[in-house]
This record gives sequence, C-alpha cells and structure tokens, in this order.
Amino acid sequence: MKNKFYLNEHQRNNLNGYMFILPALIFMIALIGYPTIYNFIISFQNITAQTISNRFHQFIGFENYRSILSDPLLKQSFLNTILYTVGCLVFQFSIGFLLALFFSKKFRLSKLIRGLVVISWMLPVTVTALIFKFMFSEGNGIINQILMNLHFISNPVNWLTNGSTAMWSLIIANSWIGIPFNMLLLTTGLNNISDEVLEAASIDGANGIQKFFHITIPLLKPTIMSVLVLGFVYTFKVFDLVFVMTNGGPVDSTQVLSTYSYKLSFSYFRFGEGAAAANILFMCLFVVALIYLKLVSDDEVM
Repeated sequence: MKNKFYLNEHQRNNLNGYMFILPALIFMIALIGYPTIYNFIISFQNITAQTISNRFHQFIGFENYRSILSDPLLKQSFLNTILYTVGCLVFQFSIGFLLALFFSKKFRLSKLIRGLVVISWMLPVTVTALIFKFMFSEGNGIINQILMNLHFISNPVNWLTNGSTAMWSLIIANSWIGIPFNMLLLTTGLNNISDEVLEAASIDGANGIQKFFHITIPLLKPTIMSVLVLGFVYTFKVFDLVFVMTNGGPVDSTQVLSTYSYKLSFSYFRFGEGAAAANILFMCLFVVALIYLKLVSDDEVM
C-alpha cells in the first residue's frame, strides 16, 4: 500500500523551489507588503498627533485625498517632481550614453577609468548630498570659487537658498550619481550587439551614422527602455538627496512628493494625509510600471 503522503519527483522539485523562495517571500511581505497595505489603510483614516494613540481610528473615506488635492503645495510638489525627474533623466541619459559609446571601445586603461567613474554611484546618497551641499555653499563653496576664478561670476551665488537655482543644484547632484548607472547598463547593451551585424552593414556600404541610427539604436532599444524606466523610478521617488541638501526649500521651491508626504506626516503630524500623498506617489510609479510592461510585451509580440 502506497503512502498517501508520498511525493513524486516533480512534486519534490516544486516543494524545493517553494522552500527556496520562502525566505524572500517572507521578507517581501514583512518589509514591503505589510507597510504598503497599512499605509493604504491609514490614508482613509483620521490619524493625527492627537488621535494616533487611539486603539481605533475614525474612517473618513476620501477626505484625506480631498484635503491634499485642494492644497496648492501638492500641485507645486508634483510639478517640482516632474521638473526634477525630466531634468535628471536628460542629463543622466545623454552623458551616460556618450560615456557608454566611449567605453565600448577597447583601449588601454578603459576598465580602470570606468571603475573610477562608478565610484559616484557606489557612494551613499546622503554622503553625496552632503558633499554637494558644501560644494554649492555660498561662502567657501568650491563651485563659486571655480566660477569666480574663471570670471563667469563676480559674486558668490546662493545656489541652495535661491529658488531659481536650488532645483538645478539638485539636478546636477543627482545626475552625478546617475550617470554611471546609465553608462554601465548602456555599455552592457552595446557590448551585446554582434560585431558581425555591424561588419555586414559596412560591407553593404553603410557609414558610421547609418549604422548607429539603423542598427545600434534599434538593437539597443530594450536596454534604453529599461534604463529610462529605472531612472524615472529612482529619480521620481527621490527623498534623501532633497532632504539633506535643501529639505524642500527655499520656500518649497524644491519640495517634491516624497518630502511633501514626509512633511505632512512628521512635521505637521497629519499622518492620514501624509499616507494619502505617499499613495499618490505610489500610483504614479505604478502607472509608469504598467506602461513599461505594455511596451515590453508589445516588443515581444513583434
């Protein structure tokens, strides 16, 4: 008589696979799933500094969302986030692409130089933010010193305390972090393009520009899409860089969605509204992810 608990080889393999992914699943549920669900729940509740100690909180429906959607600072924070994200993506991708084209060529010391460039991406963001905060400072900042020595400016510029320059200072700092990331992914994509394809195009009479636009770019399209989407997600949800360098100032000129949510929760102690603002940020990124998956699936079908 066979044991009813006997597992065949296929079932044992499945069970072994489930056991291997179980730690990762527990980690995801505990540190990502639960906080996300809890944040979604409290966005529909009235939780402030006065009511946070209550065992049960009042359910107020979409009142928190209506409150922040009527707040002019939310619109400004959203526009600042878009400006910051687009500005960073333009600089990161364009410079990263040029560096990728440069380092895709084999020459002496290329690996050493590429490794040195990657240091900026490996540094903790808070460390980079502090470095650039000192560099952009008005008094003894190295940026002002260099520009004054080159006679581009006559007086020190208040980079981080002027609303018209603070955002550009953040974009420059974040671009310095993101350029190596773009370069690495694009370099990998360029190295995966077969030399035989390019040689065949040369035999057919294609010049360098034609090979670049008609062969390199189309074959690099999946990598470019991945770089842009990942760059958008990492940049759109920025918090630490902005918090350390400007804390959303001056006069909310660099306030982004993440710092706006933080400000509502931990400065004004309106935790329900802060959760609602965080959910708006989450939904923006979720929509971008859906668009990316749709584009990827369309390319696979084609």
